[in-house]
Amino acid sequence: MPLIEKGEIVEDSFVRVHDDEALPEGAPVLIGLDRFLKEAEALKGRQAPIGLIWPNSRPIAEIAPYLDQLALIALNFPSFRDGRAYSQARLLRERLGWTGPLRAIGNVLRDQFLLMERSGFDQIEAVKTADAEAFDEAVQAYTVFYQPATDARPSLLRQRLGRTLPGVRS
Repeated sequence: MPLIEKGEIVEDSFVRVHDDEALPEGAPVLIGLDRFLKEAEALKGRQAPIGLIWPNSRPIAEIAPYLDQLALIALNFPSFRDGRAYSQARLLRERLGWTGPLRAIGNVLRDQFLLMERSGFDQIEAVKTADAEAFDEAVQAYTVFYQPATDARPSLLRQRLGRTLPGVRS
């Protein structure tokens, strides 16, 4: 599947490893929560980056003690109708202070790209290459927003009030 990062199709440097597979030496890995929790102490000494696939059925606050061990967090969209990962992304960025890469995986559709970007995702695992190629079109479709979000674009209210200072969330 193509990986979109900051609007570009990029090579995924993380190897997705299933729970029953051995971890490759020296390679960045993306593992599931059950395995991570089972091997958390042993993974602390690992010399390569660790990414975690966080299920959308678990409260995101549970990840807080492990944030310093992680190089990537992937949030799952099991269905296009299930938007819990949007809330998880905003909570990670705004309350837990996660500044590392945040990846959307699963049933990711083109018409959700803009909301994903505004919610804090900076990597999106697209289902089709054609969707990945349409990323710029999707995120540039709108230039004015009523709702504040985690991205740097100010809301319409903040624009009207003239409060569009850099670094100030709208």
